[in-house]
Amino acid sequence: MDMTQTQIGKYLHISQRCYAHYEKGSRDIPIKILIELADLYKVNLDYLVGRSDIKDMLP
Repeated sequence: MDMTQTQIGKYLHISQRCYAHYEKGSRDIPIKILIELADLYKVNLDYLVGRSDIKDMLP
């Protein structure tokens, strides 16, 4: 999507620093944030968390 951490943080209503912790794996990502990220990237949640190779969102 070519977005900065700051831009994604604004989309998620969190700080850039908080989002950076999620990317580094130093904090667990709450399910609400995972759902919002799946919506942003237009992928299904299983793909986002590495449980599937199928990117398509479910109907």
